Amino acid sequence: MIINNEVQKALKEGKAVVALESTIISHGMPYPKNVETALSVERVIRDQGAVPATIGIIDGEIVIGMTPDQIEDFGKKKGIAKVSKRDLPIVVAKKLYGATTVSATMLCAKMAGIDIFVTGGIGGVHRGAETTFDISRDLKELGEVDVTVICSGAKAILDIPKTLEYLETEGVTVLSNKAPRFANFYSLSSDGPVDYVFQTPEEAADILLAKKNLGLKGGVLISNPVPEEMALPHDYIDSLVDQAVRECEEQGIKGKEATPFLLKRIVELTGGKSLETNIALVRHNAELGAQIAISLAAKKGVR
Repeated sequence: MIINNEVQKALKEGKAVVALESTIISHGMPYPKNVETALSVERVIRDQGAVPATIGIIDGEIVIGMTPDQIEDFGKKKGIAKVSKRDLPIVVAKKLYGATTVSATMLCAKMAGIDIFVTGGIGGVHRGAETTFDISRDLKELGEVDVTVICSGAKAILDIPKTLEYLETEGVTVLSNKAPRFANFYSLSSDGPVDYVFQTPEEAADILLAKKNLGLKGGVLISNPVPEEMALPHDYIDSLVDQAVRECEEQGIKGKEATPFLLKRIVELTGGKSLETNIALVRHNAELGAQIAISLAAKKGVR
């Protein structure tokens, strides 16, 4: 593992550090939008006073805090492996490039000592999982790894009620920033329940610190709805997701290839609107994540 000097210094001094994934760069958006988004999200975190740490694997080395040049390289490079927990030893041993999913980013953040991780949407229980058993490893990682994840809910292609049921089984605390229901990625909210609604980053940090002091294992999931002005109507996006899912099934696309296909297809069907919404919600999550990280670092410093 290689930890960027800036990130290493911040961790040593007990300052706020926010982890970011690299799958959004290599598999989530087209070039150059992917690189522009990754760098703009880092700027949002810096503007709040925290240190960003984009995580990826380069020539078999886990990099905590990719440089702008490395992010640019990731954005252009073809054939980068999409890495979950099961893929980590292979990509490291074979000295490959790997883009970390929510699952792998959580694991790498934990190894580096980073408490807060910002993403767009988590993986979850796929539609029809009662017959396919297609459930993202992200949910197991949330149940096992002591990292807080800030997101705008589960990706729109997933079954939110089943995802929340699975999180409950894993004992994952689900918090919401001001909104009374679980966020719905491109849309404002779902019908899904949350465990608690907080009003300030400081209030969220208090809960995270209490969990740590109690010695409870596993992560916390923080739901942060997309900014209202960028939200897409639920019925509109749901009909397009249904169409994309049908096309995915017709083409026989399964497993880890399904999510990139579906997200790309939804961008096409919305005429690019979903991509702009995706970028807005990631930036929004980064702002909240940095604020919570700063508050948590301050509270740890005065214990």
